[in-house]
Amino acid sequence: MNHIKEMTPPADNDDVGGLRRSTRNKARMKLTIFAPTTEVFTRRRMKYSSKDNNKATKRKAREDLNQTATPKPSQRGRKSNSKSSVREVLPPRKSLRLQNKDAESLLLPPKRHAMTSSYKKPSPTQKPEGPILMVPLTQEDWSPLPPELIKLWTEVSVTEEKQALDLKGYSDALKRLRTDKARVVKVVKDRIFSAAFHPCNSRLLLAAGDKSGHLGLWSPDCDWGGDGVLLFEPHLRPVSCMAFSASSDLLSLSYDGTLRSTDVEKAVFDDVYRVRKGLHTFDFLSRDCSTLVVGEWNGDVAIVDRRTPGTSYESLRTLDSKTIRCVSVHPVHKQYFVVAENWHVSIYDARFLKSDSIQAVSQLHGHPLSISSAYFSPNTGNRVLTCSFDNKIRVYDTSIITSNAPLLTSIKHDMQSACWLSKASWDPKQEDCFLVGSMERPFKVQVFHETGQLQHSLRDKENLTTMQSVTMFHPSRNAVLGGNSSGRLHLFTD
Repeated sequence: MNHIKEMTPPADNDDVGGLRRSTRNKARMKLTIFAPTTEVFTRRRMKYSSKDNNKATKRKAREDLNQTATPKPSQRGRKSNSKSSVREVLPPRKSLRLQNKDAESLLLPPKRHAMTSSYKKPSPTQKPEGPILMVPLTQEDWSPLPPELIKLWTEVSVTEEKQALDLKGYSDALKRLRTDKARVVKVVKDRIFSAAFHPCNSRLLLAAGDKSGHLGLWSPDCDWGGDGVLLFEPHLRPVSCMAFSASSDLLSLSYDGTLRSTDVEKAVFDDVYRVRKGLHTFDFLSRDCSTLVVGEWNGDVAIVDRRTPGTSYESLRTLDSKTIRCVSVHPVHKQYFVVAENWHVSIYDARFLKSDSIQAVSQLHGHPLSISSAYFSPNTGNRVLTCSFDNKIRVYDTSIITSNAPLLTSIKHDMQSACWLSKASWDPKQEDCFLVGSMERPFKVQVFHETGQLQHSLRDKENLTTMQSVTMFHPSRNAVLGGNSSGRLHLFTD
């Protein structure tokens, strides 16, 4: 009999248990493959913590760089009078419903006419006609001006004829000029449009006019006002031009159409010339500074005599169809004056302004874009310095007045800093050199020779941190001023 070994099939429970075990093993395998271990978690934690540390380090380095790269502007000079206000504690508001009160019956106001409700009284465009008292804005009532200011203002300036230095000696004198925190002061509230040095020799006295019609006076050697600053408001619109006369009167001209003279002995701003249209520039036409040539916004040129009663002109002539941005009188032949018109620079003869038709005696060609300024050299008038918005500074030969003045030098320079404010100005002590603010970083004030050769760059990384759109030399001392768009004057002295 054949013995057959019977294979007993596994029980159902065993099948299920085996299946479960195999499934569990597979899951364990997957968990082993895909689940991160403690070491992986540690690495990831270290990675993210290092990223956070790097971000914090970069943030701190960026803050340190900003603090060192952009130093805080000087807080000397004009300061605000705002006092810390105490906050009033009010009781909590409750509605009428929570107060168990009935709602009030409200009546609508009568309907007004649309034109009446939207009407606003126009703001004045000019100060009242007549003298204006010199009351600093920091004072509420009139008080006498500081005696030191009156003494300094009325000081007779002694002009010593000094022989011009050679270029090496002149460059060495420029290298001695320095500035510091005490020589950077906020003189006016807004952007500086014009500035001037008082011609006195004993002390430095500076004046500046801003965008809002303010006029500020500053002497670094005095302590009147705040840090030697006195602020006035003789105008209501930008003070685009100012200059001291031979008798040390300060004349200021504004876009609001007024030209005023500062009399510190009487402590008033006197009216000199007044029109409804805006004024832009002026210069002295006579040696005693009693006669002026004034350029207006609408292209007119007016001859004004300060000795004539009233605030009108002696003669008026239209030269340009748009506007006149600068006028400069020849220092020797006072009948000639150069005009920076819209796209042209021309030299006119003031003796023919009263004629029916006036023609330019000379043209300075070569400006493809608008011109911001044109100035005769201060002592001889043999050169004319122009600035144009094609980023060029040009020097013309006017030693002989001909129909077409020859171009001597053309210097490439960025003139796009501010609208009509980038102007180059001559050095009265060295009339073949001029200075202009530069937009190159770090900011600086550059001095050039008329041939285009750079003589020196005035710079200070800590105190000169903005573009100086208004620059000027002192007429007799080795000093330079620069004005920026925040109302600060920078003074360089040796």
